[in-house]
Amino acid sequence: MEREVHKMHEAGEEHVSHGDHTGHESHEGHEAHREPMVHEGHEGHTAPAAHAGHEGHAGHAEGPAAPAEHAGHEGHAAHVDHTGHEEMFRKRFWVSLVLTIPVLLFSPLLQAWLGFSMPEFPGSRWIGPIFALIIFLYGGLPFIQMAIPEVRNRRPGMMTLISLAISVAFAYSLFAMVVSPQSSFFWEMATLIDIMLLGHWIEMRSVRQASGALNELAKLMPDTAERILPDGTTEVVPSSSLKEGDLVLVRPGASIPADGVVVEGRSDVNQAMLTGESRPVPKGPGDEVIAGTINGDGSLRVQVTATGEATALAGIMRLVAQAQQSKSKTQLLADRAAGWLFYIALAVAAITAVAWTVAVGFNLDVLERVVTVLVIACPHALGLAVPLVVAISTSMGATNGILVRDRLALEEAREIDVVIFDKTGTLTKGEFGVVATATADGWDESQALALAAAVEGDSEHLIARAVRSKAEEQGLELPTVTDFEAIKGRGIRATYDGQTVYVGGPRLLEMLEASLPDGLARFTEEAGHKGQSVIYLVVEDRPVAAFALADVVRPESHEAVGRLREMGIEVAMLTGDSQAVARAVADELGIRTVFAEVLPEHKDQKVVELQRQGKRVAMIGDGVNDAPALTRADVGIAIGSGTDVAIESAGIILVRSDPRDVVKIFALSRATYRKMIQNLIWATGYNAVALPLAAGVLAPVGFILSPAVGAVLMSLSTIIVAVNAQLLRRMDLG
Repeated sequence: MEREVHKMHEAGEEHVSHGDHTGHESHEGHEAHREPMVHEGHEGHTAPAAHAGHEGHAGHAEGPAAPAEHAGHEGHAAHVDHTGHEEMFRKRFWVSLVLTIPVLLFSPLLQAWLGFSMPEFPGSRWIGPIFALIIFLYGGLPFIQMAIPEVRNRRPGMMTLISLAISVAFAYSLFAMVVSPQSSFFWEMATLIDIMLLGHWIEMRSVRQASGALNELAKLMPDTAERILPDGTTEVVPSSSLKEGDLVLVRPGASIPADGVVVEGRSDVNQAMLTGESRPVPKGPGDEVIAGTINGDGSLRVQVTATGEATALAGIMRLVAQAQQSKSKTQLLADRAAGWLFYIALAVAAITAVAWTVAVGFNLDVLERVVTVLVIACPHALGLAVPLVVAISTSMGATNGILVRDRLALEEAREIDVVIFDKTGTLTKGEFGVVATATADGWDESQALALAAAVEGDSEHLIARAVRSKAEEQGLELPTVTDFEAIKGRGIRATYDGQTVYVGGPRLLEMLEASLPDGLARFTEEAGHKGQSVIYLVVEDRPVAAFALADVVRPESHEAVGRLREMGIEVAMLTGDSQAVARAVADELGIRTVFAEVLPEHKDQKVVELQRQGKRVAMIGDGVNDAPALTRADVGIAIGSGTDVAIESAGIILVRSDPRDVVKIFALSRATYRKMIQNLIWATGYNAVALPLAAGVLAPVGFILSPAVGAVLMSLSTIIVAVNAQLLRRMDLG
């Protein structure tokens, strides 16, 4: 990022209009001026992933590649999420629920409890078993199918527990139908399957909603594009058929079909979904546009530079999918806990069976206790506690211009003690601007600035643009000047109201043999101490105003530094600029720790220096020139990289060059971790309380959980975890 500023300084040495400006000397020699699911039984249940362990989840095996397929836009179906699972569980739930009604009505046990009877007819005693068998095969079989990979991979988990519970209930019911028809357990098995299907349906819906950002990103790409033919006419073609070099017409309100460069037309483009920018961005000839962004009121002719998987949108989608699939420390802990829970459940079930058999003999009550333990212990909530939160936080980040390459980086951001900002292009704009003005007696700043901007005319030099930009910013009306003449190596001369007016640097004053008034002399000296360049407005050989120019501090930087301090995070600044320049920026922003005159190859040493003090360090740079420092830091954040997702040195990429987005990272990291911990506490706490109840420890006082009630509690715990994760969406990242 400091490359632009370095070019500015080099240009300043050769500025034919302004000569040498005070403060340029302090930059000489600074070549350092360059400152930007696998779902195996719900273990590791990463929301948008493939559920590779869930063979029963038919048609859902795309995994992380799915979003990329959409990039070529073979139709929106290419991006497969949990919609298929959700529909499957919904359908099976309703069918099973309807089939459960006759099972309940013809259950001898329920008839005895509720005091009613159904009319008997030949074969009526087989209604319950037959319908229960259909429910077991239709509603329960998916759970058994999904348990097979768990057993095969020797990683038994939730599906194995559910399969054991419904299989034991079904087998016992068949046995009881022969030995003691009044003890039939078919109705419990049927209602258990119904509740498990309902719980999974709700879970899949929550997972789909958590992965909403990927779906929304996929929808951004239009299906068709208007390709401009050599004769100037247009043809409508599939977006996937576009090639690099094609010319496309983007009409007002249409989505841009591929990455490209505007060759004709002007418009404002809405990039909010990809960059988080709240306002449309003006685009004109030479400006880059991103596939999937929305054109404003003007028409654009765009030359295609990237299509399909090579587009920025496809890269962002791959990045989001990969981040949602990678596992953080917290999720690995939850996965291990879910794995151990299976063995704990088996042990508790075995102890329950033995204890109750010894106490009352083997009967239906013993079986109920065992089945209830197996159902209650399903690590459903534990398996979802972290992945749902991760899916939501990653999606929130993506829609706010925060692209997470490494989930561990986002998780560790909450523990950062100090943030090192690379100065140029990050805390500053990376371009010259007027930062201070002084005038002689009889002149006010606005009058002087307007005249200087008028004299600069249409010059495209960096300093000329800086003066005009300042005048435009203040809304000044420029006076009419004539007779422009460039004075090589000195500045520029023009005529205003019959007077000769000059704008230039110190060499201009030497040429005119003009001396500075005391006020302007002091101003020049102070600017020199800060490493700022100074140009002068001279009227009839008399200097009447001085303008200090420097790399302008971003207005957002003040807010970013202040908010980081409020969060208890120390802020440091790193730059290849001189001590004077660095100190001036640091003082303006209130930054105490400053590393100046640092060569690019030594930047990582400053990171190590802070780490040796026991501090956890985040480095904010451009991802290219600062790669070693970004890699060395505990958390590397590339800022201002646009939609370039190929930066390997950074764990997190910020699309915009807004330092306030750095604050969003830490806020999101902390909020995400809080939600993870809340969910883990609930999931583990639920099992700690529910397992003893399922085993029947309160049976002596008349409190007993049936398998159906256990299934309800298990499903409720999962729903609570899912709802709590969704509450993260209420967080305002600012």
